[in-house]
Amino acid sequence: MEVEKVKRYLESSATIDGDKLPLRFFQRLIMHGLRVELIETNRVVCSFKNEGNYLHGGAVATFLDMVSSAAIYTAGGTLTGTSVEINISFMDAAYADEDIEIEAKALHVGKAVAVLSVEFRKKSTGKIIAQGRHTKYLPLPSKM
Repeated sequence: MEVEKVKRYLESSATIDGDKLPLRFFQRLIMHGLRVELIETNRVVCSFKNEGNYLHGGAVATFLDMVSSAAIYTAGGTLTGTSVEINISFMDAAYADEDIEIEAKALHVGKAVAVLSVEFRKKSTGKIIAQGRHTKYLPLPSKM
């Protein structure tokens, strides 16, 4: 597992530099302020402070996509692949200035498919805000 590769992947997705709109602007805007708390085999834990009035479902989906994709690297994957399916169950609201923890686990990373799970929790109480599952197609390395 390449810990630095995982951190670079998440932190570069959260960086906005200069006056021009960067590539993947909304992704970077949403990921801004994300802190990597823990990286271990098959698991990534991050946190952020919810700076809006509430946590939007689209932001949850973006966090789920990015953080679960990073978990592929912790399982030895070399590419993050393409989303095949994402599902999210929302159980509670996150309000302004709440610290949110995101835990992503790689349940299976094979040659062609990765299955990942993600939980969003209020850091202060541990109460689950949302749970998601992410299935990704992993491209096979080219033999050319």
